[in-house]
Amino acid sequence: MKLPKKVRMVEVGPRDGLQNEAASVPAATKIALIERLAGAGLKTIEAGSFVSPKWIPQMADTGEVLARLKRVAGVRYPVLVPNMKGFEAALAAGCDEIAIFAAASESFSQRNTNCSIAESLARFAPVAEAAREKNIRVRGYVSTVIDCPYEGPIAPEAVAKVAARLFALGSYEISLGDTIGTGTPGRVLTMIETVAKEIPVDRLAGHYHDTYGQALANILASLELGVATFDSSVAGLGGCPYAPGATGNVASEDVVYLLNGLGIETGIDLAKLAEAGRFISAALGREPQSKVARALAAKGAK
Repeated sequence: MKLPKKVRMVEVGPRDGLQNEAASVPAATKIALIERLAGAGLKTIEAGSFVSPKWIPQMADTGEVLARLKRVAGVRYPVLVPNMKGFEAALAAGCDEIAIFAAASESFSQRNTNCSIAESLARFAPVAEAAREKNIRVRGYVSTVIDCPYEGPIAPEAVAKVAARLFALGSYEISLGDTIGTGTPGRVLTMIETVAKEIPVDRLAGHYHDTYGQALANILASLELGVATFDSSVAGLGGCPYAPGATGNVASEDVVYLLNGLGIETGIDLAKLAEAGRFISAALGREPQSKVARALAAKGAK
C-alpha cells in the first residue's frame, strides 16, 4: 500500500465548526482559537464566512476577526462566500483565499441556497472571475457527495459533474464533503474514482463528517487512492445546520494521530493542537469530541 508521504490539513473548526453552535462565540475567542491553531502548525485555517447574518448569525463578525487577527507568514485564512456581495465584503476585509460551494443534490441545494445546482454555479461564475482578477485563490466545496438528508444516495456521476464545474470556474482544489457522515470506505472509493476521471486526484480533498464513526476509515481509503488533503475540525466541532442529525466534522486531533501512526508528515504539533481544542471546548462549556484529545488529557492527568 503506497500512501502519500505528506498530507495537507485544512482546519475548518473556526468556520464550519462554530457556525453550528447555538450561541455566537465572541470574536476575541475566535481569534485566539485561530492563532492557537496557527501556532500548532496548521497552514490553512478557515477564518469564517461572509454569509447573511440572517441565516448564519454565528459568522456575522468575520470581518472583525480578519481585521484583528495576527496573521502568520505562510498561513492562509480562507473565508466562505455565497455571492458577489460576500466576495466584496471578504475583499474589503483583506482575505487571501475564498471558498465557493455547491451541492451534488438538488434538494440540498434548494434547502441550503434556495436555488438549483445550476443557478448556484452560475452565481459563482462572476465571483470566481473577480477573484482571479484580484489574484485571490478559490477553493471549491461539493456537499452531499455520498448521501443527501432529503433524497438519499447520490450518484457518483452527479458529484463528478458538479466538481468539474467548480474546477472549471478556477478552483485550485475541490473538497468533497460527506455532509451527513454516512459514507463508508467502499462508497467513498467509488465516488473518488469517479470524480478523478474529471479532476486530477492531487486536486481533490476529503471532507468527512463522523456521524457513523467512519471518517478515519474514509480518510485511510482516500489516502490509498492518493488523496493528500483533508479537512478537519479541532475538537470535532460543528456539523451542518442544513443536515438534521449530522454530527461534527472529523476531529483534527484524531486525524493527526492517524497520520502520525502511518509515518505521514503533517507539520502539526499534536500537543499544541489538542491544547487549542481544549481551549475552544472550555469556551463552549464542554469536553472535546476528539477521542485522541480525551486520551491525551487522561494520560496527562495520571
